[in-house]
Amino acid sequence: MEILFSRCCGLDVHKSSITACVRIQEVGGKPRKIVQRFGAMTADLRSLASWLIEQGVTHVAIAYASHCASVGR
Repeated sequence: MEILFSRCCGLDVHKSSITACVRIQEVGGKPRKIVQRFGAMTADLRSLASWLIEQGVTHVAIAYASHCASVGR
């Protein structure tokens, strides 16, 4: 399998929290996952941004829970 992004993150966004899952793929090694939860206030979002930079994340994908729940209404 071709590695497209060696350090990426998936965000699961809820009303009062955001769960971040960072996936790190080193050359020749097994992928590692690091999961951390953040609040949804401005200070929490700044902490999330700082944490993503510390982890060396280059790409982020977002799943927004209430959007998924409203499909079909």
